[in-house]
Amino acid sequence: MGQMHCSPEDASLRSDLVLIRSFVVYKGRPPDHASRFDISMVVSHINVGGAMRVATGGKTFPSLKVKLCFGESMGISSLSSCGDPERLPELPPLDEQRLQRAALHLQQKLILREWLKDHRLQHHYQRLLAVEVASLEDVYWLEDSRASKILGKDWQLWSGARQNLPTSKAQLDALKAQLWSTVVKSSQHQDAWTWGGMLVVSVSVAGLVTLAAMTQPSLAPEARHSLLQYVTGKYLLPANCKVQWDWKDPASVGGTMCFVVRFFQRNGQPYPICDTDHFFVEVTEGTRKVVTISELGSSTDPNNANIAKVKFTVRTAGQYKISVLIGASHIAGSPFLRSFLPGAIDARRSRFIRPASTVICCAGAPTLMHIEPRDEFGNSCLFDQNQSDEALQGYQVAIYDLHGVPVEKLQHAIVFAYDKVNSRVSVTALFPEPTCLRAVISYRDQQLPNGDFDIIVLSSSDTTLVHKNIASRKHNICYEAKLLSIFGVSKNKPRKVLCYVGPKQNSLIFQVTIKEMILKFIPKRIATFRLCPSTKFHFLPQLVSQLHGPVFIIDDGAQPKIELASKDRNIIAATFTHFLLKNIGGSETFKDKQDFFYHEVRKFHASYYHEKMALKVQREKILESSMKAAKGFSVSDWCGNFEVTFQGEQGIDWGGLRREWFELVCSALFDARGGLFCTFHDKHQALVHPNPTRPAHLKLKHFEFAGKMVGKCLFESALGGTYRQLVRARFSRSFLAQLIGLRVHYKYFEQDDPDLYLSKIKYILDTDLDATDTLELYFVEEMYDSSSGQLSKTIELIPNGARTRVTNATKNQYLDALAQQRLCNNVKDEVDSFLKGLNSIIPDNLLSIFDENELELLMCGTGEYSISDFKAHHIANGNSAEFRRVLAWFWAGVSNFSQTEMARLLQFTTGCSQLPPGGFQELNPQFQITAAPTFGNLPTAHTCFNQLCLPDYESYEQFEKSLLLAISEGSEGFGMV
Repeated sequence: MGQMHCSPEDASLRSDLVLIRSFVVYKGRPPDHASRFDISMVVSHINVGGAMRVATGGKTFPSLKVKLCFGESMGISSLSSCGDPERLPELPPLDEQRLQRAALHLQQKLILREWLKDHRLQHHYQRLLAVEVASLEDVYWLEDSRASKILGKDWQLWSGARQNLPTSKAQLDALKAQLWSTVVKSSQHQDAWTWGGMLVVSVSVAGLVTLAAMTQPSLAPEARHSLLQYVTGKYLLPANCKVQWDWKDPASVGGTMCFVVRFFQRNGQPYPICDTDHFFVEVTEGTRKVVTISELGSSTDPNNANIAKVKFTVRTAGQYKISVLIGASHIAGSPFLRSFLPGAIDARRSRFIRPASTVICCAGAPTLMHIEPRDEFGNSCLFDQNQSDEALQGYQVAIYDLHGVPVEKLQHAIVFAYDKVNSRVSVTALFPEPTCLRAVISYRDQQLPNGDFDIIVLSSSDTTLVHKNIASRKHNICYEAKLLSIFGVSKNKPRKVLCYVGPKQNSLIFQVTIKEMILKFIPKRIATFRLCPSTKFHFLPQLVSQLHGPVFIIDDGAQPKIELASKDRNIIAATFTHFLLKNIGGSETFKDKQDFFYHEVRKFHASYYHEKMALKVQREKILESSMKAAKGFSVSDWCGNFEVTFQGEQGIDWGGLRREWFELVCSALFDARGGLFCTFHDKHQALVHPNPTRPAHLKLKHFEFAGKMVGKCLFESALGGTYRQLVRARFSRSFLAQLIGLRVHYKYFEQDDPDLYLSKIKYILDTDLDATDTLELYFVEEMYDSSSGQLSKTIELIPNGARTRVTNATKNQYLDALAQQRLCNNVKDEVDSFLKGLNSIIPDNLLSIFDENELELLMCGTGEYSISDFKAHHIANGNSAEFRRVLAWFWAGVSNFSQTEMARLLQFTTGCSQLPPGGFQELNPQFQITAAPTFGNLPTAHTCFNQLCLPDYESYEQFEKSLLLAISEGSEGFGMV
């Protein structure tokens, strides 16, 4: 065989060749997966006769032979076959990926060399490789200044050749295919090598193996390590990295969890980790991603340069998947699964489930209620079958008579038991005789929500009578009573009255009516209370001097309370409570009331089919065209399935156009810029209220249409699924209260008109109005012209109010009268028109089962918060390294917030738990995060400026604890202004 002659660049290419087409055979066995050694082995000695000693992993194998295969011809000159990935031998998937990348790399280098040869520039090949020009694509990006230094006198040849390169990808691919064909053809005449040539090629195995290792997908694509690093194993190997957990699995929720990743080189030595190593951690719980904080290395301890501390917060119990990657490769053992259990029972978050605010029992018969134990983050606390005793520890019950004196003999009338099937605590009440009591249930001396309630124990005969009343269809169920006081004025001589409890005649509205008989046969109505959760019975102790029976007060918050006495008090209250439960579905929790509401709405409109109703509107005149299109709609039409078409636009409504139409119409109706509703101050996040001074073209019929739109949204939501529609509006609390018949009082100013509350209401509350030097204040409301600022008229809030001075004793009466005038009387016609439209679709008795806050949740849903929107629309005031660190902690903490916690943060900072329709962008002023000049204190907020002030902290754990404490407990007293 003749001696082989090759240029330096040929040697480099042939080295690549040996890498790609070689594999190891141990003692003559076939190259299966079990006998193949790691591809990054190092050849330490070669026997010219074909045997070679191979050092791998620090061991030497004398009998290990390297077999070189080159396609079907077995010719060592067949370079082109190595550059074709499709002709590579069948390998395990990992090796196949690594070798395919090396093959493509080799192919690009061969094409580049052939292109250089065509332009008489092949002698610059090695210099171009040194500056990372390894393919034709790289030629485009080599700067002229660098190229002129590398090519010298051949610069003109290079410039001309590069200008002739095609500019389109298709043409470039065609050129590369042509050059590759030339490479294949030119290599066919080289068919034999001498033993010396084989020796040269074999010696190059180590360097070529290194190339494959450099193309491992486990390493970052940007990484390029030297041959010495790979030979000595001085590079980061994901499979050698280890994780050290700072907690035992399973752990409890609530803390900031930390684990340490230790990085090692292939040779087992520590690897100093840095940002360019593409270290990445992903923590997920189901479909939810949990934000993590990673701290690389240590600025103080060089021995910890190879570690990364990863921290994340766990508030939701369940199984978490923790993926730790370097580039695209998992470290050893990743992904990890870790379980987190609920924390200790928290009385504030646990739920005591009872039917109503008054629990009705029958003497001698058990009444069942239950407690849902939850931890501080709302996770249900679960106990094993052998932990029943532990599940009941800490619960306490106290029973009092109406004087507030503990009744010791009845302390064991309420007992607890653990319900293993439903994972909750059963509460059973069993009283021996009729009575009226008050009970308080607590956990570790802390009262449970809903844990303070009244108990009426009826005799068996009275229980039968109450059930008979409930089953009766009569409207004249009444009981005698004595009227003791009304409007806060006691009667010198109690008057005989009748208490009617039941549905209003020819109506679905249930009510309690107090009537007095004039001349013993002419009924005169004194007061009427709607049968809804806001109507409360308060039971008072019977004094010895009172001979008219047990005393009770009826108060609905919308009108003056009334005080009565009746020997049938317990039957009246029990009948009222049973009617109430029947009216709201048997439970007072919002979820149960919502389900009952949806069921009753579907039932009420069961006779109407949800058929398609064509609705053609104009986008540019969305409100006017929508009102025109729906002008003749009956209730049946409003219950149809609207199929919306926008004039001049193509599109079939499969639900998307309908949802868009709802949003556009709601925006036109309820955005303050539309004029139909207004705000009390010029801030986008302000709550909207009916506008009594609206533009002339907006009539009462617009409010009626707005009511129908809200009713339509509620009806669609009752159907569920894709039909669910939310009202895109932020109504004032006083407006919501009027929709369900609640009394409007001065406390609504705090949320509806915060400017007036701070400037006037709070001043009156804090000022001694009886002092001689105090400004005189009378029961009048002064109206000013908005354009001139001149006093236009004065309205008396009470009869002869202009001459009645406000005193300390009457300041609350004055403020309530002011609220009635400003928030209620000014918009009475507008509210009535809105209710006319709303109640045409949704019966008012169904809405009355909610309070104003629940009504907002029902209509508008919970706020949805986008962290990316938050980050894009905020102002950060502070540039110190400490503040930047705290700010990074803030975003990590907020990203893990629940919807409730996010609402609390907004309430704490802006004074409102919901965002404007446009999100954080419409907050005015913008949400500000400011550095506070303190250390370790609780965060503070200035709601007038939407400003959150963050002190410095020693650790992320301390910061997170302080922030949660501030937003949970800091609605008052933490700098809110």
